[in-house]
Amino acid sequence: MTCEGKVKHLIRTIQEGNLSHLKEELGKDEGVLDAVLKGHFGRSGDTMLHYAARYGHLPILKYLVEELGANIELVNSDYKRALHEAASMGHRMCVSYLLAQGARIDCLKKADWTPLMMACTRKNLEVIKDLITSGASLALTNKDGWSSFHIACREGDPEIIQYFLEVSPNIWDVESKIQRTPLHTVAMHGHFEAAELLLERCAYKPDAKDSCGVTPFMDAVQNGHIEIAKLLLERHKADFLATDALGAQSLHRATVTAQDEAIRFLVTELGVNVNERATELKLTALHYAAKEGHTNTIETLLMLEIDIQARDVKGRSALHMACAGQHTNCIKKLIAAGLTDSTDDSGMLASQLLKKPEALKVLHNITDCK
Repeated sequence: MTCEGKVKHLIRTIQEGNLSHLKEELGKDEGVLDAVLKGHFGRSGDTMLHYAARYGHLPILKYLVEELGANIELVNSDYKRALHEAASMGHRMCVSYLLAQGARIDCLKKADWTPLMMACTRKNLEVIKDLITSGASLALTNKDGWSSFHIACREGDPEIIQYFLEVSPNIWDVESKIQRTPLHTVAMHGHFEAAELLLERCAYKPDAKDSCGVTPFMDAVQNGHIEIAKLLLERHKADFLATDALGAQSLHRATVTAQDEAIRFLVTELGVNVNERATELKLTALHYAAKEGHTNTIETLLMLEIDIQARDVKGRSALHMACAGQHTNCIKKLIAAGLTDSTDDSGMLASQLLKKPEALKVLHNITDCK
């Protein structure tokens, strides 16, 4: 077996957690020992220590460190250490061992993620507790300005969020680099219990906007989390008519993401005007649906009696949007509903925006039959 083949074989042995076989193979050929201790393998540049920590094999981890003298601070191509690996996979015993061996608790991998941040991607409260009680910083943020609390809120485990608030009562008062709060995060990801907890324990301002002008209510609606939207209305007095940086309301944002149930909720239960326009370009929800190619959403809006002839600030109809996006089914739906191939303010026909011959043929055939 070549040296490279032996090393690959040893990696598989470590992944499988077979310590006795690892010792046996190293006893046969001490020539690969240097590779075991210092070598970097694969695209990620992992060391043997990374593999042992990632797969949670504590006996192998101990053998590499205590008997072979492996350096616990070795990094891979992403600057991840063994502690990052163990924390990210929720291997509590490996985390505890590495900390006891003096591993740097707030070491940073690529994009400035700490082991605590990595642990928060898993719903393993005990690992998170071990890191925090061992001195992991709660204040550090990654390159996007996300704290460990942000990440915990993204995963949405109420018990973990509650623990963070107990050890650091003001930890909720944080924003990412684009001004998104943890409340935005739980609303976006649909974590109802987490949202209840944040509204009960934290003093977030109603309708706090991120750098794009998006509120937690908008996040909930555009991702189809209607129960959270209702919770924000009841507990936080959210403004369902608030606009983002481009003047779009929750109605328009729900249309972009084809959240038909949310659209019906806004219009039929909250009384939002289905013909409401985004203030910047005067686009209606129908324009947005046609632009994105959401045929079912167009049908929903038509059932809600949206004005099919509405034009934006440039004189464009929803048909112009559908043609520009080459959305053949949307074109069919709009023309069948009575929208004609009219011009915008520049005199351009909607059909002139079509580039695909088959789509243009569809438009002409439907128009000829009317």
